[in-house]
Amino acid sequence: MSFYSEKFLNYLSQVKRYAHCTLLSYRTDIDQLELFLKETYNIDGCHEADAPMLRTWFAHLMDQGVSRSTFNRKRSSLRSLYKYLKNNGVIENNPMDKLSAVRKDRRLPVCIEEDKMEQLLDQLQSAELFADLRDLLMLELLYGTGMRLSELIGLRHSDVDEMRGRVLITGKGNKQRSVPLLGEVLQVYERYVAEKQKVFGSDFCDWVFVTNKGAQLYPGFVYRRVRHYLGRVSTRTRKSPHVLRHSFATHMLNRGAELNAIKKLLGHSSLAATQVYTHNTIDKIKQVYKQAHPKA
Repeated sequence: MSFYSEKFLNYLSQVKRYAHCTLLSYRTDIDQLELFLKETYNIDGCHEADAPMLRTWFAHLMDQGVSRSTFNRKRSSLRSLYKYLKNNGVIENNPMDKLSAVRKDRRLPVCIEEDKMEQLLDQLQSAELFADLRDLLMLELLYGTGMRLSELIGLRHSDVDEMRGRVLITGKGNKQRSVPLLGEVLQVYERYVAEKQKVFGSDFCDWVFVTNKGAQLYPGFVYRRVRHYLGRVSTRTRKSPHVLRHSFATHMLNRGAELNAIKKLLGHSSLAATQVYTHNTIDKIKQVYKQAHPKA
């Protein structure tokens, strides 16, 4: 990676305090572009590229069949990079100013049925071993608070307030929000902490979720475990941690929660991001209407 690109990533890490997963996405996008520029134009860094070169790279991505959301994520990464380069006097003109976004495909959130989530969590309540309790607590928090994967991995014991029944979640841009914890979730947390102390001793690390060897969890680990457990109760293709976030929001709305309250719990900066869940709710209302109305 070029010198200026590394400086940009250091800026995001040390000044903007971006999450590890976000930094990894930026690094991947920039690495891919710089490899393309080297092979195609024999230039050594993003700072040497102009708008036609970037347009050629984006066309190359589309030819490879990347999704529109991936395309726009990479575009967003480069917009941030070139804005940084211009603000710091590395380049005179921002080549990204001439490149527009691609309209995203509209895709409704996928969620697991409420009764199936209850069935799954009930099945796992008898967990006693450390690994089983850890997996149960992961599912309880993802579904019980709607937190993101990166927020789950970054959770510390100091963020959990057992007395008040709340958890402090650090989200995108280091924004924090306090979310209530159900009594049964706190009980699982207490059982997990007790077992964690038995396995690692009283001076275990502050990360809530760790591997069997005591290291902080990583995204691939959580993906595999969530997919494994959701596969027990669902045949849906998508079984990611984010599906549990979608399920949390959809089920809350179905039970009458206000949209603005869901927005705060999810940590959305805009109500528009939360409104996508209303489509699933409206579909359920239509179904109930057709089943219940005498003239339907």
